Amino acid sequence: MAKNQATARRAARTEFQTFSDADSRNRLSGTASRAFARLAKQWGLSNGEAAALLGVSQSTWERIKRSGRTDPFSQDQLTRVSALVGTFKGLHLLFADAMADRWPQLANRGPLFGNKRPIDAMIDGGIPRMLEVRRYIDAVRGGI
Repeated sequence: MAKNQATARRAARTEFQTFSDADSRNRLSGTASRAFARLAKQWGLSNGEAAALLGVSQSTWERIKRSGRTDPFSQDQLTRVSALVGTFKGLHLLFADAMADRWPQLANRGPLFGNKRPIDAMIDGGIPRMLEVRRYIDAVRGGI
């Protein structure tokens, strides 16, 4: 039986994560909410900005922030957290100092941002823009 369990664990590690099944969303939501809360603090996000990036109301964000967990995140919310955490990680690989956490708050003239702060561009553009920003950071640091 141990051999079958090990095989099942290896197969699960190689599957593409889609956040579509309820078990995965339930399992990942606590970690995602804590990671996003730390990211929001590091980036100096207001409650309104954090709520908008996560795609929830401000009161829901405040409840998540207080408790560290809410009902399981939706597929949309987990995708948002994944994109933002990837951006956070990429920025910390790109910059060796506090610029990694300041960069999302600084106006950017690049075509992806339209002279907005990356935070505002991601709020306005939703998941597609969050994913574009993540790819942009990866490309700048040579990861693509």
